Amino acid sequence: MNKPQKEKSKKSSTPKTTIKDKPTSIDLSNQLTQKKIKLSKKEYYKELEKLQGEIVALQEWVKQTGQKICIIFEGRDGAGKGGAIKALTERVSPRTFQVVALPAPTERQKSQMYMQRYIPHLPAAGEVVIFDRSWYNRAGVERVMGFCTEKESREFLEVIPFMEKAIINSGVILIKYWLEVNMEEQEKRMKSRMTDPRKTWKLSPMDIKSYSCWYGYSKARDDMIMSTDTSWAPWYIVDSNNKRRAHLNIISHILSLIPYKKVPLKKVTLPERQKKGDYKEPNYPYRLVPEKY
Repeated sequence: MNKPQKEKSKKSSTPKTTIKDKPTSIDLSNQLTQKKIKLSKKEYYKELEKLQGEIVALQEWVKQTGQKICIIFEGRDGAGKGGAIKALTERVSPRTFQVVALPAPTERQKSQMYMQRYIPHLPAAGEVVIFDRSWYNRAGVERVMGFCTEKESREFLEVIPFMEKAIINSGVILIKYWLEVNMEEQEKRMKSRMTDPRKTWKLSPMDIKSYSCWYGYSKARDDMIMSTDTSWAPWYIVDSNNKRRAHLNIISHILSLIPYKKVPLKKVTLPERQKKGDYKEPNYPYRLVPEKY
């Protein structure tokens, strides 16, 4: 008679807070659903007005409660980071919503600890800081363009998840967006910068060089996301091939992530103007701007 087999004892282990398991590869082209039908300007501005009203409500909540929010925008050149940030911030106070777009580091900054130049820009109480490109330059443009070594880039990817955990533990709400654009749309936008006088400033020699490094940036993006997409600071991917939809989706998503409440505002009444008294308009030849329009 066969003896009953003993069940193998299962070791109980307490799950640790670690970086979540990463996929072996990323195929964004299969995950993104391109919207071929563009929103009309009327539809877009109607929805944008509603969302911007909520962003103003978020601003008042941040100011009153002393919240600290940091939003990172990353993506290829021409992905639409600047336009998304403009849509997000054009109706709020620049004192509360601060946009940080750092120039190339100085020689002194190159000698510092890498994160040293970014830390001073993190939000204090009552502030929302938006990074138009961030410390992830080390994982993207610096790596692809050879401004840092592969070793420096790998070390950055190993350390930054725990740096971000420290930032979050200090009370900062950290949100990270990667704006994804396809080859055709990027080319269209880059060419428009060559002909539109309002956009020529966006076309730097670095932008032109980066255009030729599509797959270098793709690999850098994949490594960056797989190394730093954590449970405490996940990456959110935005299909930015359609700018209007991307703007609305980003603002709506930010509002869904932050547990803000509408702050009751005091009723405002305009006071009476002071009386003219002995004031007289001076007979002075003011230099008026010519009315050409």
